Amino acid sequence: MTDQDAKVTAELLTAAREALEMFHEVHVDDDGALSFRHAEVPCAVQAMRLAEGLTVLSLTCVVAWDLPDDRNLAVSAAERAGQGLFGTLGVVRTERGMDVTLRYAFPAEGLKPEPLSTLLMLVVSTASQLRNELLAETGDGA
Repeated sequence: MTDQDAKVTAELLTAAREALEMFHEVHVDDDGALSFRHAEVPCAVQAMRLAEGLTVLSLTCVVAWDLPDDRNLAVSAAERAGQGLFGTLGVVRTERGMDVTLRYAFPAEGLKPEPLSTLLMLVVSTASQLRNELLAETGDGA
């Protein structure tokens, strides 16, 4: 990473932090990545410069974890993934069950705080809604 890449990604992460702080308490990690919680959904934001003029933010939300490894639940999550406009839903099987994440990466260089916060909130509110629906299906409800 060049000094210019580092500068551009740092500026973008600062803009993302300011946009998120309109709604959430944001933690800045040692590597500059941002983390926060939307309702019960932990989220992380990273920035990367893919090419000059193309710097993207990557938002990852952990929608649910340790869900029962149930085929119907996995199918339901897959159907939701096809319906989403903001993000890619992933299901990972672990020894404790299934974990579900929502990831969204988008070019963000030059976005002002208000539109940036709107875009980020669309993604995290989708993650929260998915969490509620999946937990309701498992009977966990929390």
